Amino acid sequence: MSLTSDQMELREADIVAHYPAAVALLDGFDHTPRIAEAIGPARTEERSPGVGTRRRFRSTTPGLVTRRTARPEGVHLIERIEAADGDDPLVSPAQATAMNALRRALAIALAVAETFGDQTALADLKRANLAGDLAPARKGEFSELLAAEALVSLHVFGNALAYLLSPHLGEVTVEVGEAQEVLTDNGQLALHGGLWEIDQRLAQHAGDDARLVATLSAQAEQLMEKVALRAQSASAVGPFTASTWRVEADDLTIRGFTPATKAKSTTLTMTFKKPNEVVGNHIAKYQALRLSKMLMAYDFERRLNPFAELGGFIFTFMGDGKPGTGKTTLIQMMAGLINDYCGVAGYPFRYQNLSTENIDSYQGKSGQNAKAFINTIIDPGVIGFGTIDDIDQLAGKRGDRQSSAGQLEITAVLMESFAGANTVVRGNCTFGMFSNYPENVDDALRQRAGARFLVDGPQSREDYIDILALLMGKNHDIPLGDHDLYAAQEIKTAVAASFESHSRPHEEGLLKVFDRVHDKVGELDTIAKMGTYLKAIQQADERFTGRAIKNITDAVKVRAMDFELPDEWMENPELFLFKGYDEKKAMISELRVPITVEMVIQEINRYADSEFRYADKSDEVAIETMVREFGRQEEAKKRYLEGKG
Repeated sequence: MSLTSDQMELREADIVAHYPAAVALLDGFDHTPRIAEAIGPARTEERSPGVGTRRRFRSTTPGLVTRRTARPEGVHLIERIEAADGDDPLVSPAQATAMNALRRALAIALAVAETFGDQTALADLKRANLAGDLAPARKGEFSELLAAEALVSLHVFGNALAYLLSPHLGEVTVEVGEAQEVLTDNGQLALHGGLWEIDQRLAQHAGDDARLVATLSAQAEQLMEKVALRAQSASAVGPFTASTWRVEADDLTIRGFTPATKAKSTTLTMTFKKPNEVVGNHIAKYQALRLSKMLMAYDFERRLNPFAELGGFIFTFMGDGKPGTGKTTLIQMMAGLINDYCGVAGYPFRYQNLSTENIDSYQGKSGQNAKAFINTIIDPGVIGFGTIDDIDQLAGKRGDRQSSAGQLEITAVLMESFAGANTVVRGNCTFGMFSNYPENVDDALRQRAGARFLVDGPQSREDYIDILALLMGKNHDIPLGDHDLYAAQEIKTAVAASFESHSRPHEEGLLKVFDRVHDKVGELDTIAKMGTYLKAIQQADERFTGRAIKNITDAVKVRAMDFELPDEWMENPELFLFKGYDEKKAMISELRVPITVEMVIQEINRYADSEFRYADKSDEVAIETMVREFGRQEEAKKRYLEGKG
């Protein structure tokens, strides 16, 4: 893979030059913990007299030293790793992999830290401090840069280690807990603290080769997460976050404090559905079809999708409808389309569903599960599709006493990830939230869904005939009768009719607002009149805020992209997918259609209809709950008085 314009090459010679220092760290050093407490057993076990405490054979792993003097104290990671399988005198392949990954990750971290020092004043300040002529006025700057060097060293080390070990992970997982010994005095001491804690975790968990690799990977992930949080308040890390390094030999790209992951696809075992197997749900199906193709326009070199830049990309959407109306079928259709398109183009594709199994009783674990789900999908090296089925059960509603701590943690993570200060929409992934009861979803989280898919299932007589014929299959001789099978599912005709139906609102409450404004100002054919309508909606429902307006305008921009990328572009990647970013952007721009008044009115009504629908259901549910509580109170009072009598 060639370097892009925003990347700098981390030369292999510069990395290899740090191998001796990396091996010295793995061989052994002394460290007294300052934050964490020792959790591992003693390094050496008592043995019978005459029984050696060292292996009879030494490792022949290339680049690792093979003669050492045993020391009773300190951190000796090579020895710790060699002891992972008990008394076997030979180093196993997994142990050799772990040692080489540690050496490589340390060397990369040291090389990046050195480059960081050269980019900033740190290298000069170190030389001045060593010579004893560091100016007092620059001591504060020196301390800040040393702290930044420590954070850079630790994160790059954890990032590279997790990346290098990811192909070797199996089914075994290890819970290592939060990283604690994160020191920010300088880069060298920071690595000492990180390696000391790795040694402690290995002593606690690494009883065999599988758990050895799993423990190293888990600790690297925890280290990255802790350091990234610290870096948010660090003052001198700007040169690091603004730069991108490429390690060509490992296919590793280091982008600030963002974890690098192998661009691997997930193996899907779901049953895919073809578009003709989705009956009804015309607008939802149409938008899912278009969104599937939009994702494929993502440019891996630029790490941006032209649709995201031009304003027609759907990052988050919510599909709601009654049970049995086709939400799961819609997911199966969309995942199948993206999977097939990625297969043709050779792009890695990841699909993952966040389910109720991710709610954990341990404090903070549910939030970690949700964050891991988000990070898996937003990885800029893949095409991603994440779903959150039954989100009303998974994400808690703030202020609801029945919401568990785990549910509220998931709500907080999703809100921050979907529209937080650090949210970056590259256009390589999309998230779909689905629910039978969207009124039970937190209002602020629901409004972070940029598009609304009403999944209402079959509606017309033709829809019901089509779905009956589809589900009956072919193992029968019953005649079809007077019916043109699947003609009603012809997408363009059905979608045009569906959009046209939203020229007036569907919900009774919104229809009253629409008619009142229409009678007052006439046809809503100017921005001023449409703004008057929006204000009237807000007066009727205070939850209709500025975010709602943004979602509506985003939906209008999607309508301006009211075209489907030709199937030939998906079938033959050379026609579109493999072209440069600017050329793809120009090809898409040529297909755009002008925004019309009808589009804006229809999208206002579609979005507001959904909010009124949610509000009506939410109010009704709240009233029914209060009625039940009043009934319980009356019954309790009655029994209490009877007991006293």
